[in-house]
Amino acid sequence: RENVDASMQKSREEFEYWLASMDDFLEMFISEFPEEEQCLLDYSPESLEVVEKWILSNYEDTRAALKKSEIQRVNNAACYVGEVFRKSHGGKWSIRLDDPKFAFYALPVLTDGKKTECPLSLVTASTDRRTGTYLRMVLENY
Repeated sequence: RENVDASMQKSREEFEYWLASMDDFLEMFISEFPEEEQCLLDYSPESLEVVEKWILSNYEDTRAALKKSEIQRVNNAACYVGEVFRKSHGGKWSIRLDDPKFAFYALPVLTDGKKTECPLSLVTASTDRRTGTYLRMVLENY
């Protein structure tokens, strides 16, 4: 039981550090874009199409996005997507560490108490759907 508590505490601390690093992640993500496109990343719903175009041009499929070498870039993209959702619909970043059966167990999620969305899974799902409008559609139906 002590090991479980220590592990949960460590995960909680890692999440808090991740949250405190959000601005750095967003800055890294935006810097991936050419200067003339950076102004399009204004956290609007429309900006998700710019982001999804970037995702699709960088990852031919989900497997490519899940490579160890891509963890930071995909995290940064997920942070941006999550912030667009948060600014559009409210809610707050959270993490569930109490239920290993929870679909997004130990992953950062956005929740408003009723709905929960995992931006990381949205980014990887967009590599599979390949529509160019998946993220925006999910946001509009959120």
